Amino acid sequence: MESTDCCRHKHRSSEESGALLKRLSRIEGQVRGVRGMVEREIYCTDILTQVSAIQSALNAFSRELLAAHIRTCVTDGIRNGDPEIVDELVRTVEKLMK
Repeated sequence: MESTDCCRHKHRSSEESGALLKRLSRIEGQVRGVRGMVEREIYCTDILTQVSAIQSALNAFSRELLAAHIRTCVTDGIRNGDPEIVDELVRTVEKLMK
């Protein structure tokens, strides 16, 4: 994982951070549950069902974060005349759609 020293930062409200962290905690719990299923030698399709639920939860997290990004960072960038902000958004959406 990358060091946070190299990355840009964004201040989030305590409500936004709390909601994102709550979603991540649930996802983390789901992943631990799948690990336990593998350790207990649970049937493959049962594990795959849980993996699908994790993927859906990650997609929901991404949608929520992307929407907040558009409402704040992208909107501010456009207002401030940042010519790169739309290209950055397009690249981000392309990565999410892989």
